[in-house]
Amino acid sequence: MAEDRDLLDRARDFDPAALAEIYDAYAQRIYAYLYRRVGSAQIAEDLTGDVFLRMLEAIRARKAWQLSFKAWLYRIAHNVVVDWYRRGGARIHQDMDDGVVEAAARTQDSDNTEAWSREELRIAIRDLTEVQQQVLLLRFGEGLKVREIAEVLDKSVGAIEALQHRALSALKERLNE
Repeated sequence: MAEDRDLLDRARDFDPAALAEIYDAYAQRIYAYLYRRVGSAQIAEDLTGDVFLRMLEAIRARKAWQLSFKAWLYRIAHNVVVDWYRRGGARIHQDMDDGVVEAAARTQDSDNTEAWSREELRIAIRDLTEVQQQVLLLRFGEGLKVREIAEVLDKSVGAIEALQHRALSALKERLNE
C-alpha cells in the first residue's frame, strides 16, 4: 500500500514513469470494462484514451481521487461511457462477461447452479435493470469492493448492497422459474 501511495504521489507531480506505470497497471482493465459497456473494440479503445486524458486533466486541476484511486479511475470511465451515450452513442448488443456469469452462478444455491446454462444466466442478467447490471459488472467482473462501487456510481454503500442483493435475488427467482 505504501508503494501505491508513493506511485500516486509521483503521479500528482506528473512523473512520466509513474504515469506510465499507472497506465500499464489499469489500461487493460479499463478497456475491458468499457468494452463490456459499449460492445465495440474500436470505441472502447477511444474511450480508454479519454479516461486517461481526463485522469491527467483532473490531476492537473488538483481534483484527483479521495479514497480509492482504482474506484476514482472507474468513476471516470463510468462518466466517459455516460457522456458517450448522451452524445448519441448507439448501444451495441453484447453478452455479459463470462466472469460475471460465473460469479453469478456461484452466488446461487449450489443444487440449482448445475441446471443453469451460461445462456440462461446471460438472458436473466439482461433482464436486470441497467444499474443492477452495472453493480454486478463492477463487483464480479471488475472485482471492486462495495465501497469502491459506491464511489464509482455515486451512491451509498447501503444502496449498492441493496442493488446487489436485489439483482442476485432477481436472478435466482428468474432462473428458478
